[in-house]
Amino acid sequence: MIKDNTTWYVSWFDSPFYHILYKNRDDREAHVFMDALTEYLNIAEDGKILDLACGKGRHSIYLNSLGYNVIGADLSENSINYAKQFENDTLQFEVHDMRTTFTETFDAVFNLFTSFGYFDKDEDNLNTIKAIKKDLNEYGIGVIDFMNPDYVIANLVPEETKVVDNITFYLKRYVEDGHIIKDISFNTDGKDYNYQERVRAFTLKDFEALFEAANVHLIEVFGNYKLQKFDVNTSERLVMLFK
Repeated sequence: MIKDNTTWYVSWFDSPFYHILYKNRDDREAHVFMDALTEYLNIAEDGKILDLACGKGRHSIYLNSLGYNVIGADLSENSINYAKQFENDTLQFEVHDMRTTFTETFDAVFNLFTSFGYFDKDEDNLNTIKAIKKDLNEYGIGVIDFMNPDYVIANLVPEETKVVDNITFYLKRYVEDGHIIKDISFNTDGKDYNYQERVRAFTLKDFEALFEAANVHLIEVFGNYKLQKFDVNTSERLVMLFK
C-alpha cells in the first residue's frame, strides 16, 4: 500500500492521480466566473493578476487570454512545470508558497476553487491573508473563492465511486475536528494508494475574524460564480472580495 506521510496537500496535489481524478472539471463554468469577476472589478485590460494556488493554470491561461498580465503561482512543482508550456510575455508560472509575499504587487490576487484552509496551524491561514494583502497595490482587490461549508456539510455525499482513465477511485467524505475530509483510495498497476483532502470548514464568520486579524476590509460576498447574493443555506460558494 502506498501512503505518503508528507503534508497532504504537498503529496496529493503533486501526484499525477490528483489531475486524473479531477480532469473533467467544468472549464466553461470557470470562464463564466472569470468573466463576471473581472468585469465586476473593472480591472484594466493590461492589469496585473496573481492567480494564487493556480494548479495547472486553467484560470491563469484564460485570464491571460482576456488580455491581463498574469502570474500563476502554486506549491506543486509538477503542476507549475506542466503550466510553463503555456507561458508567454504576459503569462508566467512560479513555484510559490502562498503564506509568503511576492516581490511585486498586483491589481488583483485571486485564490480560487477552495484553495484555502489547508494548513493545520491558524497562524499559517492568517499569514496567507496577510501575504495577499501585501501583494495588492494601492487599488488592488483580493478574492477568495471558498466552499460554503454549511451547504457542503448539509449535502455531503458520504461515499462515492468514480472511474477515470480506467482507475476506480473510492471516495469517502466526512466532517472531523472542524475539517471537511475526503479520503481517496484506489488501485492501479497492482498497487494500493491512499490520499486525503483535508480543508478547514471556515464559515463567513471565521473569515471575518481572519480578515480583522489581518487588518483587511471585506468589501463584498457572493454565493456563486454568477456573483449572486450569498445565502448561508443555499449558496454553494463563498466568494469574498477584500482589500
